[in-house]
Amino acid sequence: MTQLPFEQFPALSAIGICRHAFAQRIQSIDVSHDKAEVLNRLDAAHREIRNAIGMGDWPLFTAQQIHGNKIAVIDGCSHGPVGREFPDCDGLITNQRGIVLGVYVADCCLVYVVDPKSPAIGLAHSGRKGTEFGVVPNAIKQMIDRFGSDPGDMIVQLSPCIRPPHYEVDFAAEIVRQCRALGVKEIHDSGVCTACDLVRYYSYRAEKGKTGRMLALLALNTTNAN
Repeated sequence: MTQLPFEQFPALSAIGICRHAFAQRIQSIDVSHDKAEVLNRLDAAHREIRNAIGMGDWPLFTAQQIHGNKIAVIDGCSHGPVGREFPDCDGLITNQRGIVLGVYVADCCLVYVVDPKSPAIGLAHSGRKGTEFGVVPNAIKQMIDRFGSDPGDMIVQLSPCIRPPHYEVDFAAEIVRQCRALGVKEIHDSGVCTACDLVRYYSYRAEKGKTGRMLALLALNTTNAN
């Protein structure tokens, strides 16, 4: 059986309350099309990855992503059995078990936020503009306001993203600074540049816009054990 192209982060794997994945480049799929067609072509492979980590039959919630700082809050009243896409959002937070947060990236940083105490989780899409607009701090603040989360309890993980010298701004470093300023103590950064490894990742900058999307997935388990 061919190994599915996704990675997991040790810091998140160590938390017994959640499941996660970061879907990498799928070499067999032609992605030289517009974004809607690309996501359609990648959908079956992304479903396989969700199945592989035990969340295939859980509803999937995604964000439209406009490089802003709006956060969608998924609570007990806002989700149905099959999931949905939230328009004009670049982040998702929830305290609901058994639902999947999903965000697509192709150079921007995907930031996983897990509060194991509440428990609650969040995903934020933070590139140059999103970082300037404070999408990650906004997600953290919303988790505090909506779910009573304490930043000191949170674990934050940064995904692979484009970095200098392939990009003129080190927004990953700024995201780390933003999290620390809010009191987050445990922050992990993969340190990997998407533009440096086109075998494993898509890169919007390196491939001049004709590329696919990685998919970040995060969910609270239905029970406290993996």
